[in-house]
Amino acid sequence: MNYPIYLDYNATTPCSDEVVSAMIPYFSHHYGNAASKSHPFGWMAENAVEHARECIASMIGARTKEIIFTSGATEAINLAIKGVFDHYGDERQHFISCQTEHKAVIDTLKSIEERGAEITFLPVDSQGQIDLIELESSIRPYTKMIALMWANNETGLIHPIDKIAKIAEKHQVIFFTDAVQAAGKLPINVSGIHMLALSGHKIYGPKGVGALYIRHNHELPKPVSQIVGGGHEKGFRSGTLNVPSIVGFGKAAELADSHFKERFEKIGSLRNHLEKGILEIEGTTLNSGQTNRLNNVSNISFQGIEGEDLLRELNREVAVSSGSACTSISPKPSHVLAAMGIDSDLARASVRFSIGKTTTKEEINSVISIVKEVVGRLK
Repeated sequence: MNYPIYLDYNATTPCSDEVVSAMIPYFSHHYGNAASKSHPFGWMAENAVEHARECIASMIGARTKEIIFTSGATEAINLAIKGVFDHYGDERQHFISCQTEHKAVIDTLKSIEERGAEITFLPVDSQGQIDLIELESSIRPYTKMIALMWANNETGLIHPIDKIAKIAEKHQVIFFTDAVQAAGKLPINVSGIHMLALSGHKIYGPKGVGALYIRHNHELPKPVSQIVGGGHEKGFRSGTLNVPSIVGFGKAAELADSHFKERFEKIGSLRNHLEKGILEIEGTTLNSGQTNRLNNVSNISFQGIEGEDLLRELNREVAVSSGSACTSISPKPSHVLAAMGIDSDLARASVRFSIGKTTTKEEINSVISIVKEVVGRLK
Protein backbone atom coordinates (compact mmCIF):
# COMPACT_ATOMS: atom_id res chain seq x y z
CA MET A 1 0.00 0.00 0.00
CA ASN A 2 1.19 3.50 -0.82
CA TYR A 3 0.61 5.33 2.42
CA PRO A 4 0.10 9.11 2.50
CA ILE A 5 2.48 11.41 4.39
CA TYR A 6 1.74 10.87 8.07
CA LEU A 7 0.97 14.00 10.12
CA ASP A 8 -1.34 12.50 12.75
CA TYR A 9 1.18 11.78 15.50
CA ASN A 10 -1.17 13.03 18.22
CA ALA A 11 -3.47 10.13 17.31
CA THR A 12 -0.70 7.55 17.56
CA THR A 13 3.00 7.07 16.88
CA PRO A 14 4.90 4.17 15.29
CA CYS A 15 6.90 1.97 17.62
CA SER A 16 10.58 2.87 17.53
CA ASP A 17 12.84 0.11 16.22
CA GLU A 18 14.55 -0.02 19.61
CA VAL A 19 11.17 -0.52 21.27
CA VAL A 20 10.24 -3.43 19.00
CA SER A 21 13.64 -5.05 19.55
CA ALA A 22 13.25 -4.77 23.32
CA MET A 23 9.77 -6.34 23.21
CA ILE A 24 10.38 -9.35 20.96
CA PRO A 25 12.15 -11.66 23.47
CA TYR A 26 9.24 -11.32 25.90
CA PHE A 27 6.79 -12.80 23.41
CA SER A 28 8.64 -16.05 22.80
CA HIS A 29 11.74 -16.59 24.93
CA HIS A 30 11.15 -14.77 28.23
CA TYR A 31 7.44 -15.57 28.24
CA GLY A 32 6.92 -15.98 31.97
CA ASN A 33 4.10 -14.49 34.03
CA ALA A 34 5.46 -11.61 36.12
CA ALA A 35 3.30 -12.84 39.03
CA SER A 36 4.98 -16.29 39.03
CA LYS A 37 7.33 -15.88 41.97
CA SER A 38 8.62 -19.44 42.25
CA HIS A 39 10.76 -19.95 39.13
CA PRO A 40 13.15 -18.10 36.75
CA PHE A 41 10.57 -17.54 34.02
CA GLY A 42 8.51 -15.42 36.40
CA TRP A 43 11.58 -13.73 37.87
CA MET A 44 12.80 -12.68 34.42
CA ALA A 45 9.41 -11.19 33.53
CA GLU A 46 9.11 -9.45 36.88
CA ASN A 47 12.59 -7.92 36.53
CA ALA A 48 11.71 -6.61 33.08
CA VAL A 49 8.49 -5.05 34.39
CA GLU A 50 10.30 -3.37 37.26
CA HIS A 51 12.97 -1.97 34.94
CA ALA A 52 10.23 -0.50 32.74
CA ARG A 53 8.59 0.95 35.84
CA GLU A 54 11.89 2.63 36.72
CA CYS A 55 12.19 4.16 33.24
CA ILE A 56 8.67 5.56 33.29
CA ALA A 57 9.09 6.90 36.82
CA SER A 58 12.34 8.61 35.78
CA MET A 59 10.62 10.29 32.81
CA ILE A 60 8.15 12.08 35.12
CA GLY A 61 10.23 12.55 38.25
CA ALA A 62 8.34 9.94 40.26
CA ARG A 63 9.30 6.99 42.42
CA THR A 64 9.13 3.49 40.99
CA LYS A 65 6.44 2.32 43.43
CA GLU A 66 4.18 5.17 42.30
CA ILE A 67 3.70 3.75 38.77
CA ILE A 68 0.69 1.47 38.21
CA PHE A 69 0.39 -0.24 34.83
CA THR A 70 -2.94 -0.24 32.98
CA SER A 71 -4.24 -1.18 29.53
CA GLY A 72 -3.93 2.45 28.42
CA ALA A 73 -4.62 6.03 29.40
CA THR A 74 -8.41 5.61 29.26
CA GLU A 75 -8.27 2.91 31.92
CA ALA A 76 -5.87 5.03 33.98
CA ILE A 77 -8.31 7.97 33.77
CA ASN A 78 -11.22 5.76 34.81
CA LEU A 79 -9.23 4.37 37.74
CA ALA A 80 -8.24 7.85 38.92
CA ILE A 81 -11.68 9.47 38.71
CA LYS A 82 -14.00 6.58 39.53
CA GLY A 83 -11.55 5.30 42.12
CA VAL A 84 -11.65 8.59 44.04
CA PHE A 85 -15.43 8.78 43.72
CA ASP A 86 -15.73 5.28 45.16
CA HIS A 87 -13.34 6.11 47.99
CA TYR A 88 -15.60 8.90 49.25
CA GLY A 89 -18.69 6.72 48.90
CA ASP A 90 -21.93 8.38 49.97
CA GLU A 91 -20.30 11.71 50.83
CA ARG A 92 -21.34 14.78 48.86
CA GLN A 93 -18.73 15.11 46.11
CA HIS A 94 -17.71 17.80 43.63
CA PHE A 95 -15.20 17.50 40.77
CA ILE A 96 -13.77 20.33 38.64
CA SER A 97 -12.59 19.98 35.04
CA CYS A 98 -12.95 22.02 31.85
CA GLN A 99 -14.89 21.90 28.60
CA THR A 100 -11.87 21.06 26.42
CA GLU A 101 -10.74 17.91 28.18
CA HIS A 102 -10.34 14.67 26.27
CA LYS A 103 -13.56 12.65 26.00
CA ALA A 104 -12.03 9.97 28.21
CA VAL A 105 -12.10 12.47 31.09
CA ILE A 106 -15.40 14.13 30.18
CA ASP A 107 -17.28 10.86 29.76
CA THR A 108 -15.83 9.40 32.96
CA LEU A 109 -16.89 12.50 34.90
CA LYS A 110 -20.37 12.31 33.38
CA SER A 111 -20.58 8.67 34.48
CA ILE A 112 -20.01 9.60 38.13
CA GLU A 113 -22.35 12.57 37.73
CA GLU A 114 -25.08 10.02 36.99
CA ARG A 115 -24.20 8.41 40.33
CA GLY A 116 -24.54 11.65 42.27
CA ALA A 117 -21.32 13.61 41.86
CA GLU A 118 -21.50 17.33 41.10
CA ILE A 119 -19.32 18.34 38.14
CA THR A 120 -18.08 21.79 37.10
CA PHE A 121 -16.77 22.06 33.55
CA LEU A 122 -14.92 25.37 33.42
CA PRO A 123 -15.28 27.46 30.23
CA VAL A 124 -12.25 28.47 28.18
CA ASP A 125 -11.36 31.58 26.22
CA SER A 126 -10.75 31.81 22.47
CA GLN A 127 -7.26 30.35 22.98
CA GLY A 128 -8.53 27.42 25.06
CA GLN A 129 -7.23 28.79 28.37
CA ILE A 130 -9.06 28.54 31.66
CA ASP A 131 -9.30 31.40 34.17
CA LEU A 132 -7.36 30.41 37.30
CA ILE A 133 -9.37 32.84 39.42
CA GLU A 134 -12.55 31.12 38.24
CA LEU A 135 -10.96 27.73 38.94
CA GLU A 136 -10.19 28.65 42.54
CA SER A 137 -13.57 30.29 43.11
CA SER A 138 -15.26 27.08 41.86
CA ILE A 139 -13.80 25.05 44.73
CA ARG A 140 -16.42 24.05 47.30
CA PRO A 141 -16.00 22.63 50.81
CA TYR A 142 -16.76 19.18 49.38
CA THR A 143 -14.66 19.43 46.20
CA LYS A 144 -12.69 16.18 45.90
CA MET A 145 -10.71 16.58 42.66
CA ILE A 146 -9.44 18.98 40.03
CA ALA A 147 -8.99 17.09 36.73
CA LEU A 148 -7.22 19.12 34.05
CA MET A 149 -5.05 17.88 31.19
CA TRP A 150 -1.41 18.93 30.88
CA ALA A 151 -1.62 19.66 27.15
CA ASN A 152 -4.58 19.62 24.78
CA ASN A 153 -4.57 16.90 22.15
CA GLU A 154 -6.32 19.01 19.49
CA THR A 155 -4.79 22.49 19.83
CA GLY A 156 -1.62 21.80 21.81
CA LEU A 157 -2.51 24.34 24.50
CA ILE A 158 -0.50 23.80 27.70
CA HIS A 159 -2.28 24.43 30.98
CA PRO A 160 -0.28 26.16 33.79
CA ILE A 161 0.17 22.94 35.75
CA ASP A 162 2.40 24.42 38.47
CA LYS A 163 -0.19 27.10 39.30
CA ILE A 164 -3.06 24.62 39.26
CA ALA A 165 -1.11 22.30 41.57
CA LYS A 166 -0.61 25.15 44.05
CA ILE A 167 -4.33 25.93 44.04
CA ALA A 168 -5.13 22.26 44.67
CA GLU A 169 -2.58 22.07 47.49
CA LYS A 170 -3.88 25.26 49.09
CA HIS A 171 -7.38 23.80 49.29
CA GLN A 172 -6.29 20.20 49.96
CA VAL A 173 -7.95 18.88 46.80
CA ILE A 174 -6.68 15.98 44.70
CA PHE A 175 -5.10 17.17 41.44
CA PHE A 176 -5.27 14.66 38.58
CA THR A 177 -3.84 15.42 35.14
CA ASP A 178 -4.02 13.62 31.82
CA ALA A 179 -0.43 13.98 30.61
CA VAL A 180 -0.79 11.75 27.55
CA GLN A 181 0.09 14.45 25.01
CA ALA A 182 2.68 16.19 27.19
CA ALA A 183 4.87 13.14 27.85
CA GLY A 184 7.89 13.06 25.55
CA LYS A 185 7.18 16.60 24.30
CA LEU A 186 7.59 18.60 27.51
CA PRO A 187 9.71 18.23 30.63
CA ILE A 188 7.38 16.66 33.21
CA ASN A 189 7.68 16.52 36.96
CA VAL A 190 4.94 15.23 39.24
CA SER A 191 5.68 17.67 42.06
CA GLY A 192 2.33 18.80 43.49
CA ILE A 193 0.38 16.31 41.41
CA HIS A 194 -1.53 13.45 43.03
CA MET A 195 -2.34 11.35 39.96
CA LEU A 196 -1.19 11.45 36.34
CA ALA A 197 -2.17 9.35 33.31
CA LEU A 198 0.23 8.19 30.57
CA SER A 199 -0.04 6.17 27.36
CA GLY A 200 2.58 4.05 25.61
CA HIS A 201 1.51 4.60 22.02
CA LYS A 202 1.85 8.39 22.16
CA ILE A 203 5.60 8.21 22.88
CA TYR A 204 6.64 5.69 20.17
CA GLY A 205 5.74 2.70 22.30
CA PRO A 206 3.10 -0.01 21.78
CA LYS A 207 -0.67 0.40 21.94
CA GLY A 208 -2.68 -1.22 24.70
CA VAL A 209 -0.49 -0.17 27.62
CA GLY A 210 -0.55 2.87 29.88
CA ALA A 211 0.13 3.89 33.44
CA LEU A 212 -1.31 5.84 36.32
CA TYR A 213 1.05 7.68 38.63
CA ILE A 214 -0.37 7.64 42.17
CA ARG A 215 1.38 9.84 44.72
CA HIS A 216 2.73 7.90 47.71
CA ASN A 217 2.89 9.00 51.35
CA HIS A 218 0.30 11.77 51.17
CA GLU A 219 -2.72 12.45 53.37
CA LEU A 220 -5.11 12.76 50.42
CA PRO A 221 -6.64 9.38 49.52
CA LYS A 222 -5.69 6.98 46.77
CA PRO A 223 -8.27 5.59 44.32
CA VAL A 224 -10.22 2.41 44.91
CA SER A 225 -9.43 -0.38 42.44
CA GLN A 226 -11.85 -0.73 39.53
CA ILE A 227 -10.60 -4.15 38.39
CA VAL A 228 -10.30 -6.85 41.05
CA GLY A 229 -9.12 -10.43 40.93
CA GLY A 230 -5.68 -11.17 42.31
CA GLY A 231 -4.44 -7.91 43.78
CA HIS A 232 -1.81 -7.17 41.13
CA GLU A 233 -0.18 -3.73 40.90
CA LYS A 234 -0.31 -3.11 44.65
CA GLY A 235 -4.02 -3.87 44.61
CA PHE A 236 -4.89 -0.98 42.30
CA ARG A 237 -5.30 -3.01 39.09
CA SER A 238 -5.67 -6.79 39.03
CA GLY A 239 -4.87 -8.88 35.98
CA THR A 240 -1.91 -10.60 34.36
CA LEU A 241 0.56 -7.97 33.24
CA ASN A 242 1.18 -7.44 29.52
CA VAL A 243 4.93 -7.93 29.88
CA PRO A 244 6.02 -7.35 26.24
CA SER A 245 4.05 -4.09 25.99
CA ILE A 246 5.23 -2.91 29.40
CA VAL A 247 8.83 -3.57 28.31
CA GLY A 248 8.17 -1.55 25.15
CA PHE A 249 6.55 1.27 27.13
CA GLY A 250 9.56 1.41 29.41
CA LYS A 251 11.99 1.50 26.49
CA ALA A 252 9.96 4.27 24.82
CA ALA A 253 10.06 6.29 28.06
CA GLU A 254 13.81 5.79 28.30
CA LEU A 255 14.30 7.01 24.72
CA ALA A 256 11.94 9.96 25.19
CA ASP A 257 13.89 11.06 28.22
CA SER A 258 17.30 10.78 26.56
CA HIS A 259 16.56 12.49 23.22
CA PHE A 260 14.12 15.15 24.41
CA LYS A 261 15.99 18.39 23.68
CA GLU A 262 17.17 17.43 20.19
CA ARG A 263 13.70 16.26 19.15
CA PHE A 264 11.96 19.27 20.71
CA GLU A 265 13.98 21.79 18.68
CA LYS A 266 13.72 19.90 15.37
CA ILE A 267 9.97 19.37 15.58
CA GLY A 268 9.31 22.97 16.61
CA SER A 269 11.19 24.23 13.58
CA LEU A 270 9.20 21.97 11.26
CA ARG A 271 5.89 22.98 12.84
CA ASN A 272 6.68 26.68 12.37
CA HIS A 273 7.62 26.06 8.74
CA LEU A 274 4.35 24.20 8.15
CA GLU A 275 2.26 26.96 9.69
CA LYS A 276 4.03 29.70 7.79
CA GLY A 277 3.27 27.98 4.49
CA ILE A 278 -0.36 27.05 5.18
CA LEU A 279 -1.32 30.35 6.80
CA GLU A 280 -0.38 32.09 3.56
CA ILE A 281 -3.65 30.69 2.19
CA GLU A 282 -6.46 33.25 2.31
CA GLY A 283 -9.14 32.46 4.89
CA THR A 284 -6.96 30.30 7.16
CA THR A 285 -6.86 30.77 10.94
CA LEU A 286 -4.67 29.21 13.61
CA ASN A 287 -6.88 27.81 16.37
CA SER A 288 -4.57 28.53 19.28
CA GLY A 289 -2.20 31.13 20.58
CA GLN A 290 1.29 31.44 19.15
CA THR A 291 2.86 30.58 22.50
CA ASN A 292 2.22 28.23 25.42
CA ARG A 293 1.41 25.20 23.28
CA LEU A 294 3.01 21.96 22.18
CA ASN A 295 5.63 22.41 19.50
CA ASN A 296 4.33 19.63 17.24
CA VAL A 297 0.67 20.64 16.73
CA SER A 298 -1.08 23.02 14.34
CA ASN A 299 -4.88 23.26 14.33
CA ILE A 300 -5.96 25.36 11.36
CA SER A 301 -9.40 26.40 10.07
CA PHE A 302 -10.13 26.84 6.37
CA GLN A 303 -12.92 29.32 5.73
CA GLY A 304 -15.36 28.78 2.87
CA ILE A 305 -14.76 25.02 2.50
CA GLU A 306 -16.95 22.08 3.49
CA GLY A 307 -15.11 20.21 6.21
CA GLU A 308 -15.86 16.67 5.04
CA ASP A 309 -14.70 17.49 1.51
CA LEU A 310 -11.50 19.06 2.82
CA LEU A 311 -10.61 16.12 5.04
CA ARG A 312 -11.46 13.54 2.37
CA GLU A 313 -9.31 15.21 -0.26
CA LEU A 314 -6.38 15.93 2.04
CA ASN A 315 -6.26 12.37 3.34
CA ARG A 316 -5.62 11.03 -0.13
CA GLU A 317 -2.07 12.35 0.23
CA VAL A 318 -1.66 13.49 3.86
CA ALA A 319 -2.87 11.55 6.92
CA VAL A 320 -4.40 14.21 9.18
CA SER A 321 -7.48 14.49 11.38
CA SER A 322 -10.17 16.94 12.37
CA GLY A 323 -9.56 16.40 16.07
CA SER A 324 -9.21 13.55 18.55
CA ALA A 325 -8.90 10.08 17.02
CA CYS A 326 -11.55 8.93 19.51
CA THR A 327 -14.18 11.19 17.89
CA SER A 328 -12.92 11.35 14.30
CA ILE A 329 -15.95 9.43 12.96
CA SER A 330 -18.37 12.01 14.32
CA PRO A 331 -19.82 14.58 11.88
CA LYS A 332 -20.18 17.03 14.77
CA PRO A 333 -17.64 19.85 15.13
CA SER A 334 -14.90 19.33 17.70
CA HIS A 335 -16.11 19.97 21.25
CA VAL A 336 -12.73 21.63 21.91
CA LEU A 337 -13.13 24.18 19.12
CA ALA A 338 -16.80 24.71 20.02
CA ALA A 339 -15.82 25.53 23.60
CA MET A 340 -13.32 28.08 22.23
CA GLY A 341 -16.20 29.86 20.50
CA ILE A 342 -15.35 28.82 16.95
CA ASP A 343 -18.32 28.74 14.56
CA SER A 344 -19.55 25.20 13.89
CA ASP A 345 -19.00 25.35 10.11
CA LEU A 346 -15.49 26.69 10.60
CA ALA A 347 -14.78 24.11 13.30
CA ARG A 348 -15.83 21.34 10.90
CA ALA A 349 -13.41 22.79 8.34
CA SER A 350 -10.49 22.62 10.79
CA VAL A 351 -7.56 20.26 10.45
CA ARG A 352 -5.11 19.10 13.08
CA PHE A 353 -1.60 18.60 11.72
CA SER A 354 0.66 16.85 14.24
CA ILE A 355 4.34 16.25 13.55
CA GLY A 356 6.56 13.45 14.81
CA LYS A 357 10.22 12.65 15.24
CA THR A 358 10.54 11.01 11.81
CA THR A 359 8.89 13.89 9.91
CA THR A 360 11.23 15.55 7.39
CA LYS A 361 11.40 19.04 5.92
CA GLU A 362 10.80 17.55 2.49
CA GLU A 363 7.54 16.05 3.75
CA ILE A 364 6.48 19.38 5.23
CA ASN A 365 7.19 21.15 1.93
CA SER A 366 5.10 18.54 0.12
CA VAL A 367 2.24 18.94 2.61
CA ILE A 368 2.21 22.72 2.14
CA SER A 369 1.96 22.26 -1.63
CA ILE A 370 -0.76 19.60 -1.31
CA VAL A 371 -2.85 21.72 1.08
CA LYS A 372 -2.61 24.75 -1.20
CA GLU A 373 -3.64 22.69 -4.22
CA VAL A 374 -6.58 21.02 -2.44
CA VAL A 375 -7.88 24.26 -0.93
CA GLY A 376 -7.59 26.07 -4.26
CA ARG A 377 -9.49 23.29 -6.02
CA LEU A 378 -12.26 23.09 -3.42
CA LYS A 379 -12.72 26.87 -3.39
